[in-house]
Amino acid sequence: MSLIRLEGVSKSFQLGEHIVTPFSNVDLTIDADEFLVLLGPSGSGKSTLLNLLAAIDTPDAGAVFVGDTDVTKLSAGRAAEWRARTVGFVFQDYSLVPVLTAYENVEIPLWLTSMTRAERHRRVTVALEAVDLADRHAHLPRQLSGGQQQRVAIARAIVADPTVIVADEPTGNLDEESAREVLSLLKRLNREFGKTVVMVTHDMRAVEYGTRALHLDKGSLHTVDALPS
Repeated sequence: MSLIRLEGVSKSFQLGEHIVTPFSNVDLTIDADEFLVLLGPSGSGKSTLLNLLAAIDTPDAGAVFVGDTDVTKLSAGRAAEWRARTVGFVFQDYSLVPVLTAYENVEIPLWLTSMTRAERHRRVTVALEAVDLADRHAHLPRQLSGGQQQRVAIARAIVADPTVIVADEPTGNLDEESAREVLSLLKRLNREFGKTVVMVTHDMRAVEYGTRALHLDKGSLHTVDALPS
C-alpha cells in the first residue's frame, strides 16, 4: 500500500544567474514497507526531493501526499508539528549536540512533548537498545566513533516513533565497516520495526540493502536493478 505519493512535482531554484530545474512533472510512489535508495550525481535534486516529502520545502507545482495528508498545503506551523510526529531525520554530519550525552541527544525530540519523564526515559532506552548503544548512553559525541555517532543520530530519529525515516547521505563520513553497520541498521528498522526508509546516497553499495533503488538525473527517475559488475 502506498504511503508517499509525488504527483506532477516540479521544482526550480536560482543558482547564481541561472535557474536550475532538478525535476519537472515527476511522479513517484513509495510503499509503506519500502526502503528506497535514491542515487544520482551531485546537484541532481536528491536532497531536494527529501526536503519536499518531509515538508521542509514546497514544490513549484504538483502535490506531495504522505498518507492522506497533502504536505504542500500545510502552514509552516502545522508542517513543523506534522514532521515531529511523522518524520525522523538522519544526516551525513550526525548533527549531534557536542555538550550533550548520547542519551540527551536522543531525548531532544521529546523535550517539547507532553510526555512524562518516565515515558521519555523508556523511549530513549528502547531507541538506544535498538541501535546497540545502551552501554554508551552517558558518552559525549567526542567519546564515540563516527559509526557510533551516526547510530545515536538514528536512535534520535526513531525515538518519537515516526512513520518515515529520511536519511541524507548517512554513510558519507564513515569508513566501509561503519557504513555497513549503519546500512544494516536502517535495513533492520525497515524490516523488523516497519519503518519506511527513504535514503539518498552516492554509494552504489547501498543498493543491496534497500528494497528498491532509483537513479535521479536530469529530472528523470530510473530503476536501478542491481550493482554494476
